Amino acid sequence: MTATAAVSLALGGCSGEPARKDGEKLRVVTTVAPLTSIIASVGGGRIEVDGLVPEGVNSHTFEPPPSASRSFANADVIFINGLKLEDPTRELADRTKRSDVAVVELGTSALPEPDYIFDFSFPKEDGKPNPHLWTDPTYAVKYAEKVRDVLTGLDPDGATVYRESTATFVAQANALTEAIRADQESLPADQRELLTYHDAYAYFARTFGWRVVGAIQPRNFEDPTPREIVGLIDQVRREEVKVIFGSEVFPSRVLEQIGKATGARYVDVLRDDDLPGKPGEPEHSWLGLMRFDYLTMIEALGGSAPRLRTLDVNQAGADHARYAQ
Repeated sequence: MTATAAVSLALGGCSGEPARKDGEKLRVVTTVAPLTSIIASVGGGRIEVDGLVPEGVNSHTFEPPPSASRSFANADVIFINGLKLEDPTRELADRTKRSDVAVVELGTSALPEPDYIFDFSFPKEDGKPNPHLWTDPTYAVKYAEKVRDVLTGLDPDGATVYRESTATFVAQANALTEAIRADQESLPADQRELLTYHDAYAYFARTFGWRVVGAIQPRNFEDPTPREIVGLIDQVRREEVKVIFGSEVFPSRVLEQIGKATGARYVDVLRDDDLPGKPGEPEHSWLGLMRFDYLTMIEALGGSAPRLRTLDVNQAGADHARYAQ
């Protein structure tokens, strides 16, 4: 799907008049938690957000339960990441939503096709680009601006709320960008390298001048073969990688093995779509997630991150989101 097809109205969906009454909140359905957080921050108290993908679940292999059909049927708008991340969810949405309801692909609309990243986990021959735009705050800004425009079209009376809340989100995302750029200067440029449990930071790396050495999950999102492990061990030794970044949500004995074999430090706390903290806490947000990850990366690699440590992660509207558990 091209960027021009990022917003679509499926003709085969359920027909009928919109169920929302005047004065009721917009019913918004989303997928992964970072998107849910961004959308809730833009919509604030004028929307009810239902995030379908439970935190800690692999979003690439997630199959929506039958109960998701009800959420789609009642939705006023459906936001997904796109870029082929949620194909089963998109298919169910197209079958069960009302025919007047848009499915908005935020990632597909934000990323021109020439800027797609294909790599070891997302080879070009499979036709699925790396979808993890939300880990780059410059793209998160584009997500928020797209959400603002869509919500304003559906709810013109809320235009001022959506405009002001988006301005607040953009200011916070820009502050995050500035903090990352300032704090990463504590690391020599040749030490800004990432070997991670999951290939989630490719767009961040391109924007901020980091290098992704590799990711432990290959294209089928299963553990690598013994031959691939040997190749990673050789690469870590050859390139003198200091830190291997694992996941708190998806522990990996393979990464531990590579760390022990090479002497690289194994840090197993990163997250790409599982928000830190508990619902209702400031850290339980897109901004809290990104601050946590990049603070962890810079300090684990031997740098210091005072700007990230003092970054305010309170996001207005985030408490209006409901995340699948």
